[in-house]
Amino acid sequence: MANEVSIFIMDISNSSKENIGNELSEYLEQLKNYITEWTENTAVTKVSHRAGDELVVVSSGYASAYTLAFYLSRIWRFPDHKPYFGLSFGDIQEDISEINIETWIHPLMKQARNANNHLKKQTNRLLFHFELPPLSEGQSFTVFSQQFEALINTSLTLKQEQINEQTEIQSLVCSLYAILGQQNKVSEYLGRTTATISHHMKQGKTHLILNAFYNIVKVLDSLGVQDWQAQTDKLQENIRQNIRTHLNDYFPEERSLS
Repeated sequence: MANEVSIFIMDISNSSKENIGNELSEYLEQLKNYITEWTENTAVTKVSHRAGDELVVVSSGYASAYTLAFYLSRIWRFPDHKPYFGLSFGDIQEDISEINIETWIHPLMKQARNANNHLKKQTNRLLFHFELPPLSEGQSFTVFSQQFEALINTSLTLKQEQINEQTEIQSLVCSLYAILGQQNKVSEYLGRTTATISHHMKQGKTHLILNAFYNIVKVLDSLGVQDWQAQTDKLQENIRQNIRTHLNDYFPEERSLS
């Protein structure tokens, strides 16, 4: 029986500079624990912290790896050392819970690696890039995999332009709104007026960025034979609830932003 999964391989830009390697490595161990907490009782997930500055995730459902990657990118603490995610999804014969992620070899893993390497070569690096499996008789969406790959990556490129244009406070407001879901809660947390938060959201194109994310997730969920929407909804709520419960841990210094 085929199991529908998604994968990301995450690296960090400029990880060898500024003698920050140990700090980044410790942070990735923390993120590994976050992912374990976020996916508990939702998506079956294996996560590995490799080679100092790399995270690898295999998770059930076509949208789960991208969902996890997106939220990781919004809580990321090191603006001068940003993460980037090579992603893929498709079907495997193995049960995820039985995979040894340290030694597992599979074409989907190679595709995620290729997507990661594509980003690694970019001067103006994107956060996300997908490489999808080629045509397969056993996977209906692969009939149009090249088209889906082009459309998803084009959407991600356009979204990246909007993210790059955000100021630091606009990025923070966008991240907090994705977690808290209400402008007044973002206002209360940051000690700003709701009018100020609304202005930052408008100028930072918060709704456009988040809607692009939600729409990509919906498309990924729709490509599977199984119905993954309930799992993805629960996964997102788990992530938001966990971050809301420990908001000061995830955003420890941002209150001082001007």
